[in-house]
Amino acid sequence: MTSSHADAEEADIEAEIKRLIVEALQLEDVNPGEIGSEEPLFGDDGLGLDSIDALELGVAIRKTFGIKIESVTEEIKAHFFSVRTLAAFVAARREG
Repeated sequence: MTSSHADAEEADIEAEIKRLIVEALQLEDVNPGEIGSEEPLFGDDGLGLDSIDALELGVAIRKTFGIKIESVTEEIKAHFFSVRTLAAFVAARREG
């Protein structure tokens, strides 16, 4: 896979993750296009999601992308930092 193809795939995954965030978490006043790819998903500095949102988002990602997330570790938490880190995680899991 070429770098530009990988970048395009990750951009598609990012768009899908943004859509999932809005739909799965029922964020009615948020448009997927308004979510920054590098914006933190959790805490006061970013989108402001909480641990319940993380669980719901994890379920949506498993269903949508067919990815197993065995347990929540510090490494998994790091992947859920932003849309971009989550997209890279999904892309890597789909290839592997």
